[in-house]
Amino acid sequence: MEPVQLLDPDGELSPHPRWPLDVTPDLCRDLFRRMTLARCFDDEALALQRQGELGLWLQSLGQEAAQIGSMTALRSDDYVFPSYREHAAGLVRGITPAELLIQWRGNAGSGWDPSRYRFHINTLVLAAQLPHATGYAMGVGRDGTDEIVVAYFGDGATSQGEANEAFNWAAAAEVPLLFFCQNNQWAISTPTQTQMRAPLHQRARGFGLDAHLVDGNDVLAVHAVTSAVAAQIRGGGGPALIEAVTYRMAGHSTSDDPGRYRTPGELDTWKDRDPIARLEALMVARGWLDDELRQELAAEGAALAAETRRVCRELPLGDMRALFGSVLAEETVLLTTERQQYEALVASYID
Repeated sequence: MEPVQLLDPDGELSPHPRWPLDVTPDLCRDLFRRMTLARCFDDEALALQRQGELGLWLQSLGQEAAQIGSMTALRSDDYVFPSYREHAAGLVRGITPAELLIQWRGNAGSGWDPSRYRFHINTLVLAAQLPHATGYAMGVGRDGTDEIVVAYFGDGATSQGEANEAFNWAAAAEVPLLFFCQNNQWAISTPTQTQMRAPLHQRARGFGLDAHLVDGNDVLAVHAVTSAVAAQIRGGGGPALIEAVTYRMAGHSTSDDPGRYRTPGELDTWKDRDPIARLEALMVARGWLDDELRQELAAEGAALAAETRRVCRELPLGDMRALFGSVLAEETVLLTTERQQYEALVASYID
């Protein structure tokens, strides 16, 4: 199957007969703004981690179209289960920079109220959110509403048993659930072709899911396919899966060195498919992006970066000593030793 594509890497728009989309200036400007600001936030969070303000960060660089194209195709009452890289998706729902950063600063296990945003907490254990989403969708189905549930995950998560169990259970129970895979080509250092011999969208059909393949760097194609598939699920069509072919342009996390397992040439190839540059080319060609809009976005991005720095540094540093007392009912000799080593390390810091 060829991925659904409306906008090629050069910014040429070709309508798709099966996946119609009214490509308006307002739609493109909204998607472009959201992707640009998401990347701005992501860049700032990376800088904060490198400065020691965050313990870890997992960039969404290169995956903005997959997240924003899909999230903007949903209703505000649709419930979303993210993995741990869905910062751009979270921004679409209105989650604030402080709420997105607090977990990575080590202050809390989660930064936001899931019920407020209809956006679940991050799940760092691969594929663990998929059975959770399936169970939640079973409840939604029994409530008799037309809400749907959406679960985001990466290609590496599909090697976990929980993913396959969730696919099967969702299909068998016919729950209103959309599985959205961001296939970014790498499960940390393991490439997709090593992980699996059959593409995910083919495997999903084997479980009985309606499955689709889309160019994950084409925000218009992602938006069109997600809109149509969400409407199909909402109308009682049963669960479905969308595999968005994209690329993780950064490392798996800030503790990863992707230069050890992938070539510069591979990265350069995917830079030429950059989702933001692709939409920008279309907008420039159509006269939908002028200097005034560029200046507005630059100012909004600078303000977002400044706000991100401010709120991050205002978050109090958590007392990690409490963690040692919450692992086991009684502190063991090993835990005591580790706690004392940690306390000595903190005492050695210069304020």
